[in-house]
Amino acid sequence: MSPTEILTTEHRLIEKVLTAIEEAVAKLERGQAVRPRFFLDAAEFVRGYCDGLHQRKEEGVLFPAMMAHGFPMTSGPLAAMLSEHEQARAHVRAMREGADALARGERAGAEVMVAGARAYTALVRQHIAKEERALFPMAESSIPAARHPALAADLARSSAERDNTIARFRALADALQGEMCN
Repeated sequence: MSPTEILTTEHRLIEKVLTAIEEAVAKLERGQAVRPRFFLDAAEFVRGYCDGLHQRKEEGVLFPAMMAHGFPMTSGPLAAMLSEHEQARAHVRAMREGADALARGERAGAEVMVAGARAYTALVRQHIAKEERALFPMAESSIPAARHPALAADLARSSAERDNTIARFRALADALQGEMCN
């Protein structure tokens, strides 16, 4: 599997949770009940899997490899991707803070939670599309093919070190999707 195929496979798991979040927001807007901790569980997936595993691979393995082959980190596509990672983190913080407030009985928390969830899912869907349609092809073509196996091994090693954690996040993604999409 190529380095970008590894990351693309991870995007599919992230998209499961995005779909579940979108459905939870839609249910709330239709006046249907959503388990109070749903958004906190979704935020935990984002913190642990998206930030802790997936983006760590991009920021710690793929982006430095691209830098070594001519892409600056402070401008251009890598800077844009890093900026979007930070924006996504801010949106999920808002979602979590709103969910926490709602759990404390503060009704205004629902608006903050929904706004954060909407902004997060929209941004991440666009972000994934940019990576898969533009950034990943740039990486594949700019990083010499002879370097791809070592890069894929670095990404796989990063996953292998966290196999139990990854299994837990896959189960959480499946549970969130099952809860909202069945």
